[in-house]
Amino acid sequence: MLDSVNSPETKRAYDKAITDFLNWYSSTAPGTGLTKATVQAFRTRLVEHGLAASTINVRMSAIRRLAAEAADNNLMDPNLAAGIGRVKGVKREGIRTGNWLTAHQAEKFINSPDTQTLKGKRDRALLAVLIGCGLRREETALLTLEHIQQRDARWVIVDMKGKGGRVRTVPMPSWTKVAIDEWTKAAGFTAGRVFRPVNKGDRLCGDTMTAQSIFECVKKYAAKIGLKEIAPHDLRRTFAKLAHKGRAALEQIQLSLGHASIQTTERYLGVRQDLTDAPCDRLGLKLSSFGD
Repeated sequence: MLDSVNSPETKRAYDKAITDFLNWYSSTAPGTGLTKATVQAFRTRLVEHGLAASTINVRMSAIRRLAAEAADNNLMDPNLAAGIGRVKGVKREGIRTGNWLTAHQAEKFINSPDTQTLKGKRDRALLAVLIGCGLRREETALLTLEHIQQRDARWVIVDMKGKGGRVRTVPMPSWTKVAIDEWTKAAGFTAGRVFRPVNKGDRLCGDTMTAQSIFECVKKYAAKIGLKEIAPHDLRRTFAKLAHKGRAALEQIQLSLGHASIQTTERYLGVRQDLTDAPCDRLGLKLSSFGD
C-alpha cells in the first residue's frame, strides 16, 4: 500500500495510520476481520479520543487505500473493500488557528544558535530557510546547493518538488542566502545537500540530514527562547503570516508555499478571521473602574 503513494509525507502518515490501526485491532478486535464494521469501530475510537478531524480523515484514507490495494491484489473480497471504501471521514468543523511567531519572535529564534560554532552556523541557516522560504521540513532536508540559483536578479530555490509532486520556484530573502553562505563556507563544501549532520566535536559527519533531525533542531531552539510548542510547520505558517501582514499578494504566498489552490492558502492563513482587528474591538464598551 505504501508503494502506491509517492510523497514521503504521505508514506510516513499512512505508515503510522496503518500501524496504529493494526495495533488497535490486535488488542481490541482480533478475529473480527478487516470489515466495514471494524473500520467504523476504529473511527469511533479515534473520535472518542478527541483527535482532530484532519488526523482522523488521514487515517481513514490510509485504511481505505489498504483495503483497495488488498482487493486489487486478490487478498480481499472486492465487496468487503468496497464497503470499507464507503466509511466516511469526519466533518471538519471550523478552522484551527494553528501557531506562528511574531516578527520579533522570529528574529530572536533565527539568531538563537551560537554562530561561533559550525553547528550553530548550520542551525541558523536552517532556521533562516524554514522561516525565510516557508519550506516543509522534508523539503528542507532535500534542499541542495544546486537548487539555489539566480533568477531575475535575485536568489531563488528552483524546481523544488513538494507535496503531491508539485514543482515550484521559491524566492529566497538575502539574509537567508547570507546564512547559508556562512554555513557552507565554514563547512567547506560547494555542492550537494545544504544541511548535513555535525557531530559533538563540531565536525561534519555525513552528507544528509533527516527530516526528524530538523524537527529536533527546531524544538531545541524553541525551548531555548521559551517557545515549547513550536514545530517546523509553525515556522512555515510564520512565513505565510508575516508575508501576509507585509501585504504580500495571496496568490504569491500560495505559489511560494506550493499549495494546490488559493482556498488552501486562505484556510492556512485564516485570512477571513482578523485577530488584530476583531469584532470585539468594535463594541464600544468598557468596564467601570474598580470601586465605582
